[in-house]
Amino acid sequence: MFKIRLNPNARPLVKASHAARKCYQSKPPKWGDMIDVEGRLFGPSHHTTLEHNLYSFDIEGVSIGDITFGMHLANPFYNTDQRSGRYCAKMFLEPNFREIKKYIRTFWPEVNEREIKNVLGYIKKGVMIYHQNIGKATEISTELIKKERPLVSAGNLDANAPKIAQEQMRMFISLIFPTGVDFSVDLVSLFSMYHSAWTPSMRHITDEMVKKILRKFPEVDFMFQRKFPKQWEMKMPSADSIKIKYKPSLKLLNIEGIEDFVLPPSEIMYPIDLLHFLPDTMNNNTGGIRTKIEISAATMGQDQRHRTIGRGEPKFTGNFYLPPILRRMKMEKEALGLMNQWLSVSQNIPNSLAMILAPYGAMVTYKKRGSFNAVAHEQGKRLCFCAQEEIYHLGRMLRLAIQKKGEKYEKLLQIFEPPCYRAGKCIEGLRYCGRDIELRLIGDYFPERNI
Repeated sequence: MFKIRLNPNARPLVKASHAARKCYQSKPPKWGDMIDVEGRLFGPSHHTTLEHNLYSFDIEGVSIGDITFGMHLANPFYNTDQRSGRYCAKMFLEPNFREIKKYIRTFWPEVNEREIKNVLGYIKKGVMIYHQNIGKATEISTELIKKERPLVSAGNLDANAPKIAQEQMRMFISLIFPTGVDFSVDLVSLFSMYHSAWTPSMRHITDEMVKKILRKFPEVDFMFQRKFPKQWEMKMPSADSIKIKYKPSLKLLNIEGIEDFVLPPSEIMYPIDLLHFLPDTMNNNTGGIRTKIEISAATMGQDQRHRTIGRGEPKFTGNFYLPPILRRMKMEKEALGLMNQWLSVSQNIPNSLAMILAPYGAMVTYKKRGSFNAVAHEQGKRLCFCAQEEIYHLGRMLRLAIQKKGEKYEKLLQIFEPPCYRAGKCIEGLRYCGRDIELRLIGDYFPERNI
């Protein structure tokens, strides 16, 4: 179903044996001097010795939903780069419905042809709404960029107006659309994902990853005797809960360890973030911030890029996020209609399929917890105007919530700043958004944005 390629590595048990002997010998061990890895390391759970084996996979054809609610959902022990729904318009402009139909048949063979037809009708409805309105959305995007980013270059205006229109219009697109991912993972993390895979797609992907490794390194087959875990899926919202929201929401639950907070200087954060590597900022790892948020599924995928942030189990709320451009176009009726159609087609299909059929605009809620170092890294990226509008507003809401807590937390506010706020210049180079950086001296540098 997917195209998955393995970037081969050195033999894994040789690496593990060398690492284990390194720990227990006074002299350097010889490469190839083997021990019983299964009996002495794997069985007793001495797994750090196996983490020296890192594998990179090139995955094509997996659905966006099976990444957001699957491969990226629970564990932080991976590195990925995913095709961007913000930049790659072709995936929405030229959809391959045949491949989507094949995807459903492959992983949910129990779904009959009538229900598949209904599902495809729902997906095509979202695509039709997108196609019929992307032109007008691009016009509005152009107007708003000129207003909010008065110093934007002509080249960036031409490049960004369609991109921003697309990122807001995609709220009508289903998460079942295919995407591509470069996925790097160590051997133990792959073992854990293989044994915990909770969706049909995750089981297939991890199966294929393991097959490719065993083809190259059959000696590790003892690790991969699968015991299928319980399937996990989100429940669909009720029909009477369907509403439109125009903003994400955030509740600040608590701040811990503010007395130990160390304000990191900007020079240790850009261009390389050293927050988790320097003794000077170690105390920032013991305190942190807990929140509860509600965001669109589109922005949940953005939020997952920060793997040092802990997240709780997500739930659909029944709300649909209507971004500013769509609000100006008065698209509430289309949004409510699509949400109700999603719920209608979901009634007679497995929840694991219904979950990834959700439109990008379907909203989810979950709790987050990040150390001060993790939050500083996150917010330095998310309060930049190059960040997506909704995730920017989430960071802005957290900044305002901390600001309300008073003088005790004033120093903490300084991690809720984009690099340009302190430096007085954009660090993005040619990607400079075009905002007036001088506003940091005379005005509101954290306004509500439309784009």
